[in-house]
Parts: sequence; C-alpha cells; structure tokens
Amino acid sequence: MSEKVVITGASSGIGAALAWQYAAKGCDIALCARREDKLQQLCEQLQNQYPHQQFIYECLDVAQLDTVADVFGRLKSRLGQLDIVIANAGITDVRPTGNGQLDKDIRIINTNLLGAIATIDAAVAIFREQKKGHLVGISSFSAFRGIPGSAAYSSSKAALTNYLQAVSTELFTKNIKVTCIHPGFINTDISDNMEKFPFVIEADKAAKAMIKAIAKGKKDVTVPSWPWAILKGVMPKLPDSVISKVF
Repeated sequence: MSEKVVITGASSGIGAALAWQYAAKGCDIALCARREDKLQQLCEQLQNQYPHQQFIYECLDVAQLDTVADVFGRLKSRLGQLDIVIANAGITDVRPTGNGQLDKDIRIINTNLLGAIATIDAAVAIFREQKKGHLVGISSFSAFRGIPGSAAYSSSKAALTNYLQAVSTELFTKNIKVTCIHPGFINTDISDNMEKFPFVIEADKAAKAMIKAIAKGKKDVTVPSWPWAILKGVMPKLPDSVISKVF
C-alpha cells in the first residue's frame, strides 16, 4: 500500500516540491495551505500526472490554531491513515527591532511556532492512535544562530527545533519517528532576493535531499549538507561583527 503523506504549506516552494517528489514515489498526498486556488491547481496537476494515486487538499491556516486538529481528522478519514506528516508551513519578514511593527513578529511566531505546534500535536494524536507514523518539522539553519533583521523568524525556528527534540524523546518508544530538517538558503517565494545569499539551492533539489533523509529515519538534518552541517557548529561561535557582514 502506498504511503499517505500530509504536507502543510504545500501550495508553493518547498512544500510543492516535496509533493511532486513524493508523488513520483507513488505516494498518496494531502496538501494543506491557505491559498485554495494554488492548492486546487497543484492537486489537479499532480492528478493529471499520476492518475492512479490519490491527491486531496484542505485549506488550512495553521495560525488558526483551533482548526488544525479538525482538518487533520478529516484528512485521516479521507486517506485511511497518515504515514508521514510534514509541518512545513512558515512565513518570514524583515523587521529591524524597535521599528514599531510588532505585528510582523507576532504573525511569524503564530505561524512558524504555534501553528507548527498545533500541526505536530494533531499529527501525533493520530499517530498514537495508529501506533505508528513519521513526523517531520521544517526548521531552519537560523535555529543555530539568530539572523539580524529576522529575530522573530530565527527565534521561531530555534524554538521549533527545541520542541521537536523534546517530542522525539517523548515518542522514543512509541514507534513514531521524528525528523527535524534545517534548510539553508532555498530559492523559494518565501523570501525575496535569495540570489544575494551564499550556497542557495533550488527547491526541487532540497526536496530530494529531504525525502532521502526522511526515508533513512534521520533525526537531525541540514539541507544541503554542505556547508550547513559544518556551519551548524561554527555559527553560534561567530562574533557579531562577522554575522552582521554576512547577513
């Protein structure tokens, strides 16, 4: 039986790239995101390409915390079971601290952290009932070192990484796997001017690496591995003067 995969933030970027890669592997996929037109279009494209598989979608804004569990309940009913859930939904924004636009930071924390926690909680509840499952959280390399101008984004991802570590330990004996992925610079529509940053890769290449790591059951992953696996240990030790020049 084909694996049943749920992806949040699936309408574009890494989420859409993951959907295409998993579809090519014969999986049935549930797509979740805020933009219904994009979801419907992607779902139809996947169905046309892979007519013998199941592709469904549900509109979901993970920041609407009280709606997440209901959506996942419906997805489980429609797919029969959930094998892999990828908490990918996320947003970013640049805000110099002290400029008075606190609403930007609140929106980021609500989506990237609280929305991810709601997603994780809903998925794990189903996994516990099934007695199996694989939870994947998309964090960021900025979890290793806060990025100037992106304090809220960086802190949301650092907190998500910590949360997933705790969940992984909690579920260690429950036949539920947990993978935390820390992408580096991925060329998606979540951020503008990505070409100015070093080591940028395309979303489809990132998705292939992610799926490979998920299949191997890895707990902690950097994508791409080089140079971020090395920088993971180096970045927290770099002085502010260096970080401010790079970013």
